[in-house]
Amino acid sequence: MDIKIDTPETTDNQTSSKEEKVFSKVPSKVQKLRSSHKFRIWLIVILMAIVAVLFIFFEKLRIALVIAFIALLAALGLEVAQTDYDLGRLWETKSFQESKVGRDTEGNILFDKFGNITTDTALGKKADDYNCDDFSSQPEAQVFFERVGGTGNDINRLDGDKDGEACESLPLK
Repeated sequence: MDIKIDTPETTDNQTSSKEEKVFSKVPSKVQKLRSSHKFRIWLIVILMAIVAVLFIFFEKLRIALVIAFIALLAALGLEVAQTDYDLGRLWETKSFQESKVGRDTEGNILFDKFGNITTDTALGKKADDYNCDDFSSQPEAQVFFERVGGTGNDINRLDGDKDGEACESLPLK
């Protein structure tokens, strides 16, 4: 997948030009592991095994370790069922059905183009699948950019020059 990034405007003899560079987006090994449903399941199982071993050797920590084991067991159940819930939406609606978070076939959480976690798989994509072409205006891209992490977490490279403004080549309205 190729991504277009804006570079800052430069002025040279009263003329202004905007360059556009294209970078190929290649996920790192860590990103591939994080997006692997099987890896997340194995990680939870390994953490459960570590907690079980610690339970045997540390008597004073047993209550905390039981709580950790129960939390990991709940996480394993949710991951195996490929189910997540948006706790903010659950608190507002008091409905598990309305707060269920959609995932793609690989088990990744989906976002709409406003940066919100979405339950509708037709409207959502993985956070790192968005680029400037997905937005009709710069303010729309800016909202998404800030909601998924801003300059510190610009996995989409929407802000190529790292000035805090995403997709500067898009129209303002």
